[in-house]
Amino acid sequence: MRTEPRTFEPDPDGDGAAAMEGARGGRDRRQARRPFVVQVAALRKRAGTVRRELRQGSIEGLSAIAVSVPDDAPVVCDLTLASYPGGIMVTGIVGAPWDGECRRCGGPVSGRVVAVVRERYAPRPDWTEDEDAYLLAGDELDLEPLARDAVMLYLPLAPLCSPDCLGLCPRCGVNWNTSACPCPP
Repeated sequence: MRTEPRTFEPDPDGDGAAAMEGARGGRDRRQARRPFVVQVAALRKRAGTVRRELRQGSIEGLSAIAVSVPDDAPVVCDLTLASYPGGIMVTGIVGAPWDGECRRCGGPVSGRVVAVVRERYAPRPDWTEDEDAYLLAGDELDLEPLARDAVMLYLPLAPLCSPDCLGLCPRCGVNWNTSACPCPP
């Protein structure tokens, strides 16, 4: 997956309304149950067709050592889908908030993961045909695996509460950011 960090703002209300903009009737209910599944039948009928999709929902289990995306936090995908012969190219931005523990002092730290993505979706009856593409199952494209991979790749491995965090005293455990300790240097 080719990704790079970029500034990104989620749905300001956090209620998914922006992701639901333009949706009507039954589509609202389906999208609420499966927010990352996109119907692509019309898109696949003609190569070169392009459509923008803004999707938002929670994804459980996004965590690494000392950092995680809260299970109820919104993962936002602002993507462009473009059909090509044999599949769909998905490009755009995936973002989510994260919470963790500072690697030096153990204090709380939080931030936002933002990844620019460019990935292919292709139908494949056999996994050995195209291992680099995500699965395009019939007329449904599931963005959740792409969103999960993008967020997991950009969760910080060693977050800091600040770049100049002093950490803890190795002898007495005092947080050097908040007070000095009596230990000899």
